[in-house]
Amino acid sequence: MKKYGLLAIAAVLFLSALAGFNFNQTASGKEKAKQPIIIQGPMPIEAENFAKRLKNVKEEKSGNFVFYKGTLNNYPVIVTKTGKGMENTAAATAIAIEKYKPAAIINQGTSGGHDPSLNVFDIVLGKRTVNLGSLKTPHKESNEGIHPTSWIPMDLMASEGSAGEDPNAEKARYFEGDAKLLKAAHAVKDKYTKGKVVEGTIGSADVWNNEVDRIKWFHENFGTSVEEMEGASAAQISKAYNVPFLGIRVLSNNKTNGGQYDPTTAAANQDYVFEVVKQYISMKKGK
Repeated sequence: MKKYGLLAIAAVLFLSALAGFNFNQTASGKEKAKQPIIIQGPMPIEAENFAKRLKNVKEEKSGNFVFYKGTLNNYPVIVTKTGKGMENTAAATAIAIEKYKPAAIINQGTSGGHDPSLNVFDIVLGKRTVNLGSLKTPHKESNEGIHPTSWIPMDLMASEGSAGEDPNAEKARYFEGDAKLLKAAHAVKDKYTKGKVVEGTIGSADVWNNEVDRIKWFHENFGTSVEEMEGASAAQISKAYNVPFLGIRVLSNNKTNGGQYDPTTAAANQDYVFEVVKQYISMKKGK
């Protein structure tokens, strides 16, 4: 009996080792785990509705940030509710990259128009994204007033020295949208029927601009199409990790041409982004 018992144990150990070998081969070979696509939305209406479209959703949290892990067409997709603002979004982006090793990140949601040729429900693909809150004021003595139109951009990524004193830092830093994500977005833009889809520049800052002349100043000096409060920080962190990034923003209002706020634009944008993600997945599978 002892002999047969030892043989049985040996057989189990052999099969276990074989199974482990096969698993390791699978994990490191052709069937290795797919890198997820991350979809970011600042507010519940910009994240939770999208998450409901995924299958097999599991919710994870890190700090204040919520990650809805699921699948779309059998491909892993993670929806992140980042919260509003640049700091929240930067932190949520860094956590997502470190934790999930994404193949790409799409930051999407609503925005205010800067370009008078764009209307509510139009969508801007972020060919470029720029931080509108990184500014340097000229020197003024007491009682010389405040002159916002003389403020100049400050590139915090320009040097290891003082960004405030380095003349090479006196320019706007633009983060380019990923070419493959833009290709996927253009491939399905005809499916969006509530407005037009155009490439443009997305401006971001922890500032809500309601002064039309200020909005026009940004449009003329920074080339902005829309403004929001998250995208540039996500683009900056994605760039630091070399993760493909694209901002997709719908106009929920436009003060430059009287376009009134419409909250249903958030859902319309998610409908379009859903098509973009499906297209991007099909492109990745078609490699």
